[in-house]
Amino acid sequence: MPQPVLLLGTGHPAAYAEHPLARIAAAHPVVLADTAPPAWARPYLSGHVAADPGGEAVVRYAARHSVRGVLPATREHLPGAARIAARLGLAGVPEETARACVRPAALRALLARHKVPSAGPEDTGGQLVCAEAVVLDDEVRIAALTRTTPGPPPARQPLRHSVHAHDGLLHNRFLRHTVERTVRALRLTHTVVHIELRLTERGPRVADVVPCLPGDLIPLLVERATGVDLARAAAELATGRLPDVSPTRQRAAAVQFAHPAATGRLTHLAVDPAVAGEPFGDALVLTLRPGDMVTAGSGDRIAHWVVDGEDPAECTRLIDRLARYLEVTVTPQVPWAA
Repeated sequence: MPQPVLLLGTGHPAAYAEHPLARIAAAHPVVLADTAPPAWARPYLSGHVAADPGGEAVVRYAARHSVRGVLPATREHLPGAARIAARLGLAGVPEETARACVRPAALRALLARHKVPSAGPEDTGGQLVCAEAVVLDDEVRIAALTRTTPGPPPARQPLRHSVHAHDGLLHNRFLRHTVERTVRALRLTHTVVHIELRLTERGPRVADVVPCLPGDLIPLLVERATGVDLARAAAELATGRLPDVSPTRQRAAAVQFAHPAATGRLTHLAVDPAVAGEPFGDALVLTLRPGDMVTAGSGDRIAHWVVDGEDPAECTRLIDRLARYLEVTVTPQVPWAA
C-alpha cells in the first residue's frame, strides 16, 4: 500500500470540503486526524486517528506509519501541520510562517520585516482579488485569480466567487511581483497558497495569506475554469513531488451563495422541480434545512450553486437564471412580550 497523506481535520461541512478530499483521495491514501470523522468523509479515508489534530498522539502516529506528507484542512491547523512536517523531515510550511498566518498582526509584522506592502484590517479600499498560487521550489505559478463579490456591510460576507482563465490581471506585473515577494518573505517552497490582495492606487497590498487549500469551493472553480487541480497539487507538494499545473481549460466558473434576508426560522426551503430543464439544473445545493434558525447579515448560508461557461458574463446569466428556482421563506422571530 502506498504511504498515506495525513490530513489534519476536515474543517468545513461536506458541501464545501468533500470535493478537495475526494481529489486528494483519488491520488493518495488519506488518514484523517480528528476527534471524530464526519460520516461524509469516511468513504474517502484509509485510516483515522481519533485525536486532537495538532497533538502529540498524531505526531507519534505519523512517525510509526511512515506518513508521506501532512496537509492542514484549514488555516487553524497550519501550525500543527508545520510542526509535524518539521519533526518528520517532510515538505511543509515553516513553523514561524504557519504561526504568523493564524494571527493577522503577526502576519503583517512578518511582511513588514521583508518590506512587502500589506493592508491593515480597517483598510477596505481598492478592489479585492485573491491569487491561487502553486509554489514549485523556486518557481511561483499563479494558477488562477479569484474575484469575490462581497455582501452588504458590516459583515460583507461573500456573495459570489468567480474565476476566469483569461483574467486580465494575470498579466499584471505589479500583482505578480507582489505575489512572488510574499512567497519569498514567508519562505514558502512546496505548497498551494491563497493570497488575498487589495489593488490600491499605490499598488497591490497583501490583505491575507493562507498557505493551504482555500475553502468556499474555490478549488472546484479553478479546476472547472482552468483544469488545474489544486487539491491534488497540494497533496503532491506535501509528499515532496512537483505536480504538473499546466492549464488544460480556458473557461470561467462561479459559485453563488444565498444568505438569509431576515432573522428568524427557516420555514420553507426548496428547489422548484422545474429547474431540471435548465443548464446546471442539478447545481443548486441546499446547505440548511427547514426549521433551522438563521440570522441576517451573518455567515449563514442557505444554499449555493456552481456554474461554468465561456466567460464571466455567461456565468452571471446562468447564476441569475438558477436563482429564480430557489424558494426561501424566513419567518421572523417575535420577541416575547414583557
